Amino acid sequence: MTKWEYATVPLLVHATKQILDTWGDDGWELVQVVPGPNPDQLVAYLKRPKTTES
Repeated sequence: MTKWEYATVPLLVHATKQILDTWGDDGWELVQVVPGPNPDQLVAYLKRPKTTES
């Protein structure tokens, strides 16, 4: 069974693609985007499989 780790990331409206691309390059998958605390901000929920350390 896959185990997941999660992250919440603030997104600035003018830099959303760059922020998500950076996290995606690190193996994170976007799950959902919700409104943030102010009109110019969104919050992204991301997940990726946990890695096991040997």
